Amino acid sequence: MFYRKQSNEEKQLYLELLKVVGSLSNLFSESPVPYLYYRAAENIFCRAFNAENLSRGDVSADAAKAKLGIGLKTFMHGNGKTLQKVAEFNKEANTFEAKKPEEIVEMVSKMRNDRINFTMRAHGLNSMIYHLVTREEGKFNLYEENMNTIDLSSIKNVKRTKNAVAFKDKDAEYNFYIPKSTLFKRFITNNPIEILDVEILEDPYAFLLERSGTPLKIVIEKEETLEYVYLPLYSAQDGEVHRSSGLNQWNAGGRARHHDELYIPVPIWIHRDFKGFFPYELGSGKPGTPFTLVLPDGLEYTAKICQENGKALMTNPNRLLGHWLLRHVLQIPVNTLVTYQMLENVGIDSVKITKLSHVRFRIDFAKVGSFDEFENEFKDIHKK
Repeated sequence: MFYRKQSNEEKQLYLELLKVVGSLSNLFSESPVPYLYYRAAENIFCRAFNAENLSRGDVSADAAKAKLGIGLKTFMHGNGKTLQKVAEFNKEANTFEAKKPEEIVEMVSKMRNDRINFTMRAHGLNSMIYHLVTREEGKFNLYEENMNTIDLSSIKNVKRTKNAVAFKDKDAEYNFYIPKSTLFKRFITNNPIEILDVEILEDPYAFLLERSGTPLKIVIEKEETLEYVYLPLYSAQDGEVHRSSGLNQWNAGGRARHHDELYIPVPIWIHRDFKGFFPYELGSGKPGTPFTLVLPDGLEYTAKICQENGKALMTNPNRLLGHWLLRHVLQIPVNTLVTYQMLENVGIDSVKITKLSHVRFRIDFAKVGSFDEFENEFKDIHKK
């Protein structure tokens, strides 16, 4: 597993950071169980072990290092056999109501597996694990286990209640909660790889005030200061992936096209309301200036904004992005039309474009509904 292979210095830093954060628990709660916010746990892990933080990408891993994907979770220890949420699907409850329990299990298992495999392909990972921090009175416990796909051939003990379906495979026990379309996994936490005693400060406010006059080194997290936009992988006009444009540009007429040709749609209001974000001038009639596009797995392509009103983000040649996205990540066969359902099955329908510099941008996948939320918040912002 991951933790035992890290250097003593990295492990010591990780434990010290957890201990310090846990000691401040009375800022948030009066419980004797130390508090650990999940975002803090993610940031502590990535800082201590110099891991890449993937939480921005809405995928099945929160961190990655050396081609290993890591799902980070923190929760109350309880009896050491607690159910914890591992996936949430964008499905209405009526999608499952008329189906038999076995059919529901098969649907859910395939969606879960698709998302794990999608994450591995998108980020160039070889394997996946969970790193767990459980919390109980006066201490944190560390555990690690494989993040396995669900083995459909070994499904057993399928049981349906009014709102849920419980089942097991050869590796784990699961519970799918139908109203929220949420999958839970039972984590068995009885053999910790590390136990960390945490002394909770009785008055953390006094502790902080005592140090208020001490010069502090302020670290600004660059990720939060970078500009970004969300782009849809579908037509924002009707919510569909059109048959001959966008991800299906390869199917357009007019000339012979390569089967990997595609572009990512850029709604015109992005150029209007986020003027200067892309190296492109709306109304100029000219394509934008080329820039570097960094993919989630570290590949870098030359890209630019093209077509009328800058409606297309394309690589040069555009089949490079198409081959990576269609064939490698989404695993869509040649000459098969992309549908919105295909995107929904892996839990994404948008991408987040982060501006690293004027000539360098990063692309990450975003969960279903991300562009809609972005549009509702920012479209025509300058008119308000």
